[in-house]
Amino acid sequence: MQKPVLGVGLVGAGFMGRCHANAFRSVGGLFDLPRRPALAVLADISDAAAQRNAAALGFARATADWSALTADPEVDVVAVTAPNVLHEPIVLSAVAAGKAVYCEKPLSTTAASARRMTEAAHAAGVPTLVGFNFLRNPMIRLARQIVAAGEIGEITGFHGRHAENYMARSDAPHSFRTDPHGGGALADIGSHVISLARYLVGPITRTSASCRTIFPDRPRAPGASETAPVEVDDMTHALVTFASGAEGSIEANWAATGRTMDLSFEITGTRGAVAFSQERMNELLLWSGMSGRSGFTRIEAGPEHPPYGAFCPAPGHHLGFNDLKVIEVAELIQGIGGTGPLFPDFREALAVQETVEAMQRSSARRMWEDVRAA
Repeated sequence: MQKPVLGVGLVGAGFMGRCHANAFRSVGGLFDLPRRPALAVLADISDAAAQRNAAALGFARATADWSALTADPEVDVVAVTAPNVLHEPIVLSAVAAGKAVYCEKPLSTTAASARRMTEAAHAAGVPTLVGFNFLRNPMIRLARQIVAAGEIGEITGFHGRHAENYMARSDAPHSFRTDPHGGGALADIGSHVISLARYLVGPITRTSASCRTIFPDRPRAPGASETAPVEVDDMTHALVTFASGAEGSIEANWAATGRTMDLSFEITGTRGAVAFSQERMNELLLWSGMSGRSGFTRIEAGPEHPPYGAFCPAPGHHLGFNDLKVIEVAELIQGIGGTGPLFPDFREALAVQETVEAMQRSSARRMWEDVRAA
């Protein structure tokens, strides 16, 4: 029996847009889904770019007008991978048209904007999902299960870091990432480690943070000799308190020389600890006082850690970054079809944004700040 079609509209065909397209193309061969994704329309910055990228990525039609995409009757879900400042207008247009929305992180440039988007989606009753794809790693889910089961006791501490080096040089140029309206290391990559902290330990209620700009000026464009001031952080360090009473620290740093993908954490409890780094994304380290042995045990990803088995029947063959996006899209389609939960949705992404802004306020005021409820 032919499954009903889920028409996909994609806004943006840069790196993340290509990841989305790859995931929608691949997911049906790996997961049993309630609907069959069909790449309907791609919107890009110009007609020429849209036509070129639609042909390359397998979309049936192309447009330079994203509003035409959100209104298109053949589009059921709008995937948003445009620059952050464009998220709100695109999402509100899609929501008004009754479409499901799959938006990349961060949800928007400010918490106020994210709240408008969240409230509009809730009022319209449309499904939403936000692309915190690192939460899809089977090892992260295993860590959550270990924590929730009390295997490492009462959680006392969380220490998380997202450090990369793509802005570690002073000649790295300005881009949408350094735009004052929502840019900076904390908003860009810090949102990932905040989402992990919330997923694993729970809501963050208070924070004391320091945001620092390492390079005061950057070239206006690639290869340009003219520079412009930098108004966002290159790195942020924050102390955090969780609703549970656990405490810890979070670092976001896109100028971390020598680091390519250090999205890592260590969670300590009264009877053990777990540790993880995305640079070794198929491994989780567990120290459990219950074992009676000293030292961390390395747990390697395998079919016993769903949904690893959808990709490979043998352990040790490893999932990759794009596989996490495929898992995310599978959960999106299951959620839209009513066969699974949609998480993180807009409400959760708003909570992450409120945490980011509490850290920014703390740095500006040099004092502890409460995190506003989402």
